[in-house]
Amino acid sequence: AAPVGGEAGTEQTGMAGRSVRNVVHTSAGGTSARITLSNLYGQTPLTLTHASIAVAAGHDSSAAAKGTMRRLTFGGATSVTVPAGQQTLSDAVRLQVPQGADLLVTTYSPTASGPVTYHPYARQISYLADGDRTEDATGTRYRERTAIWRYLTAVDVLSSQADGTVVAFGDSITDGSTSTESANRRWPDAFSQRLRAAVAAGQDVPRYSVVNEGISGNQILTGKAGRPVENQSGLDRFTRDVLGRPNVKVVVVDLGVNDTLHGARADHILTGLRTLVRQAHAHGIKVVGATLMPFGGYPRFSAAREVVRQQVNAGIRSGTVYDAVVDFDKALRDPYDARRLAPEYDSGDHLHPSDRGYRQMARTVDLADLKGAVPAQL
Repeated sequence: AAPVGGEAGTEQTGMAGRSVRNVVHTSAGGTSARITLSNLYGQTPLTLTHASIAVAAGHDSSAAAKGTMRRLTFGGATSVTVPAGQQTLSDAVRLQVPQGADLLVTTYSPTASGPVTYHPYARQISYLADGDRTEDATGTRYRERTAIWRYLTAVDVLSSQADGTVVAFGDSITDGSTSTESANRRWPDAFSQRLRAAVAAGQDVPRYSVVNEGISGNQILTGKAGRPVENQSGLDRFTRDVLGRPNVKVVVVDLGVNDTLHGARADHILTGLRTLVRQAHAHGIKVVGATLMPFGGYPRFSAAREVVRQQVNAGIRSGTVYDAVVDFDKALRDPYDARRLAPEYDSGDHLHPSDRGYRQMARTVDLADLKGAVPAQL
């Protein structure tokens, strides 16, 4: 989960004296795991004296499955101090991580440090407790529920089930906005399930895990205000959120709708997308790109913005931007009004898909497009 900004209200105290238990969903299973913690938006060093990881006992639970609680270390030490603007990677710990399971990643900081680096709109309930309850396997002290992720930006799994990673890189549609909370019904979740099922059925498809690097409100060209910039643009965060992830083979890019809604020109959007493709190719990563889905009926819709969307989609479909194209627009638009999402795929806000719409997106990606090397540039 990409770091997005500093959490309002945590500027002075951060999460001092509280245990933060983030609930995250795995793609591939494995035998060991490690985590990345971020203090990107902190103004002071973040001291964590205790961290743990466990398999959740069940759905929507703060309790750990029996025998799975593991203490995390950082360079062999149980405590770590993360400088402002930096991140830290834990040591790998032995843990049988099931495929498609929920993990509990818990941190405890005894001292004030803020603002807290967070990912809003997680679409997943996590938990908070007073005091150091990092290794509380019962979860009984975790009485406060929260809908955001704090500090945690990645879980890496040492796996024999996957040979590489697909990164879904996008905005709120990739982030899963409007999908059912705590149900893992974002389109990358549905795509991961589909890919696992295809492998299990013996189909000739790559064995890849799927990583979600969507940020609600994200644009390809422009970030928000702040030092560092909050909700960094796709161009600025691509190195961190895609190129910096382990063993990435393919990235699926679905960006440009928010740029269109904010008045960007089609040629500028396409230039930004091509820049991402060049960067990915320089690292041997294949790029599958998505057409922009319709937003007729959304408050910021206009005829001029619809023209820009169609121009961007024409550029994408021409084959001059991406290595392969997934036509989300064609798959989800209303057959009677191409400016709108089909009613069965519309969450109701006329911009974001419903759970059914997210499943349709996942079905639209051609699994064959995940295969093959980056095309040679002559």
